[in-house]
Formats: sequence, structure tokens, C-alpha cells
Amino acid sequence: MIRFGTDGWRAVIGDEYTFQNVKRVAQAYAKSLKSKKKRDLRVAVGFDTRFLSPEFAKAAAAVLAANGIKVDLFKTVLPSPSLCLTIINKGLSGGLMITASHNPYNFNGIKIKTEKGSPASGEDTERVERLIGTSALKELDFEEAKKTKKIREVEYRQEYLKHLKSYVDFNLIKSKSLKIIHDSMYGAGGNLIAELFKDTKVTVDTIRGEVNPSFCGISPEPIPKNLSLTIKEMKKREYDLAIVTDGDGDRIGAVLPGGKFLSPGWIMALLLIHFVKNRKERGAVVKTLSNSSLIKKIASDYGLKLYETPVGFKHIAEIMQQQDVLIGGEESGGIGFKDYIPERDGILSGLLLIEMMAYENRGIEEIVSSVEKKFGNYHYQRIDIDYSERLKSKLFQKFKRKKIKKIAGYDVVNYEDYDGVKFTLKDGSWLIFRFSGTEPILRVYSEAKSIKKVKELLDFGSKFALSIK
Repeated sequence: MIRFGTDGWRAVIGDEYTFQNVKRVAQAYAKSLKSKKKRDLRVAVGFDTRFLSPEFAKAAAAVLAANGIKVDLFKTVLPSPSLCLTIINKGLSGGLMITASHNPYNFNGIKIKTEKGSPASGEDTERVERLIGTSALKELDFEEAKKTKKIREVEYRQEYLKHLKSYVDFNLIKSKSLKIIHDSMYGAGGNLIAELFKDTKVTVDTIRGEVNPSFCGISPEPIPKNLSLTIKEMKKREYDLAIVTDGDGDRIGAVLPGGKFLSPGWIMALLLIHFVKNRKERGAVVKTLSNSSLIKKIASDYGLKLYETPVGFKHIAEIMQQQDVLIGGEESGGIGFKDYIPERDGILSGLLLIEMMAYENRGIEEIVSSVEKKFGNYHYQRIDIDYSERLKSKLFQKFKRKKIKKIAGYDVVNYEDYDGVKFTLKDGSWLIFRFSGTEPILRVYSEAKSIKKVKELLDFGSKFALSIK
């Protein structure tokens, strides 16, 4: 059974993720597109740095071509948001991105993008799922498919870089003598930031920028446990900021001078301030329920409307396409911006952090300190626990049967269960239990005004989850 989770279909390479299943998904996607009865269908197909990703992309492109759909197939690895820009700029009907994003090295996957450059909605992916078992496969060998003139191989790298430069005040940024690390985590971000700032005053040193499908044993997710190399470099205090991008380049993490990890919730909070204070822009704010309460506090201070959604950028993207949204983001580091695409972009998020430093003419540590002084301290952590489907149902049954009034000795004042289970405490601290939409993992999240309390809450959450037999 092929199922799309929070953000695409993902599976272990050679197990469920096979050429045959990739072709089946491409066939169902082709049938879904053609059912909308639009003429002259053309889609984009991109890929990341994972094992056989270029070959899987060619297999999908060949199936689309066999179904009479024209394909713009990327020649080289590029981040997922560049695919979305291609769709919008060229007026395409949608796209497929071969990627498993932040999942471990042995996974691969497929993300579906709409004609608006957004993640496919739940309705769209459910339609594709239904069609997988009922669509007769039409396929061609890739070289045969190219002969039909349905496939053209495109190089979009320079157009993507040009678009990034146009979104920020590049002339201001490039005049600043800044020293930046870009940790690409062996993913699609590659050396793009270094290329952007070539021949400027901004020095960018790329680490883990080469293609390595094993990711040297780590998952390409920008969280502290995967960033020991970057943190070590930043402890030397020779750099002004470290920007970290995930496997397909749509998420961001950051490390401050001295080696402190800057959580994605903090990054989004800083960029919200930057858009209003420095770029003089306004609009609504969208956050997932697991993202930082700091964002809510800042939005309230600026008098901005706030929307809260379940986890998954597709929920944020839906609001971005309906409302005047300034910024929207998830706790995992996917952030989208006004007048760009209704999708995340980790590279652009990093550029905007650099732009904020350039506007304010001060270091990122000083900026963070000033925000803490005004809005208070917000500390966030997440732990992941391998958890079976059997235990998952038992855990949530227990939540429904038992009303939990105290967590780690603290009073619970609010309970929400529209996406996992969230317990809010009297002082605004919170604890969330939620299952990953892409891996067999229970995620336990917490935010509080002190690291000590965060660890207390996570310790409670971990022990509670592991007590289920």
C-alpha cells in the first residue's frame, strides 16, 4: 500500500521504494492530472542527492511522457523550492520531486507540487492513492521517451539564484563583511549560498556540500544531534552565523557564534520581526500548533492576525493561497514568505537572516538577546521515540480514557487533540505527543521558559509513552 503522509510518500529504497512503485505513482499522478481535462499538460520533475534519485526521476518522467504529458526534467540536483518556482514561472501544471527530505539515508520518496507551486493537498494525494491500484501502467524506456519530444532536460540553477537575489536586498547584504557557514548536510542545498556570494564581501564556507547518499550515517535534518561538526566550528567564534539546510533544501536550522543552536521557532520569530520592523511589510502569520509560542506573542504585539494549523506545510500553504499571509512556518524549519511561493525555502530563510543582520548592522547574538529582553525566554526541544502502530493506538486510547490533570507536578489548563495531543500548563509551557507523518516515530515536543522545565516535561513525556505495553 502506497500512502502519502504529512509531506509526500516515503519508503525504504529496495523495499517499498522500487522503480516499479515509482512508476505506479507517476502513472496515478498522470491520470489524476488528465482527469482535470486540461490541455497541453506540462510538469516539472526534480530530484535530490539520495541514492538513485536521478534514475528514479527519469523513470517517473518516462511514465508521464508515455501518458502524453510533457516534462521539464531537471538536469542537476536542486532544492524542492526551485521546482515550485519553475512551475510558477513557466506556467506548468504541477510537478514531482524525488526526495525523502530529512528521512534517513535508506529512504526515498515523492512530493507532489500543484500548478500554484504549493504542496499537494490531502484531497489531491488521496486521489492519487486511489488511482494507484486502478491505473494500467503506460511506460517507455527513458531514451525512447526522449525521442517522443515529450521530455526536455532543463537547467534551472541560475534562474533560481537570480530569483533569490531579487527577493532580498542583495546590494545591501553583499556590502557587509560577514563570514557565514552553510552546512548543506550532503543535501540539495549544495554550495548554492557560496555561489550567491561569490565575489562579494560576504565569505561563505560550505561544509558537507558534496553529494554523499549515505549522509555519513546521519539523517539530513537540521537538529542539534546531527550538527556536531557545525557546532564545533561555531564554538571557535570565527563566523557570524551558520545556516543549515535539510536533504531537499526546504528547511532551515541555524547555529549562533559560540555553538548555540537556534531553533526553527526562533528563526521564524526573528524573520517575522524583520519583515515588520525592517522590510516594513504586514500580513497574517501562520504557525503549526507545535511551533513556538514566541511567534504568537510577537504577532499579538504587532497586531497581526494569527492562524494555527496541524503539522504539515500543506495546511499553511492552503491559508497562504487564501489570505494575505506575511509568514508561515512549522517547528521543523519549513518557512514560507509573502510574495514568493506558497512553499518553504531553507536557502531563502537563511538569506533573510543574513539580510536582518545587514539591516540592523549588528550580530545575530545581539539581535536574539534584544528579542529575549522584550519578549522573554523561550526554550524548545523535541525527542523522537521509535514506536509501533500497536502502541500508538494504545497510547491515544489512554489519553482519551484518562484525563491528565498534572504533568511533572504542574497543573494542566488546556488539552487539544486535533493533531496529536497537546497539554498546556498554567504558565504557558506545553508538551505535545504526535506521530510523524513520514516515519514510524513518536515525537514528543516541549516549550518552556527554562531549559530545566523543558527537560522535566520531556522526561515525563518519554516515561509516559514508554510505559505503554
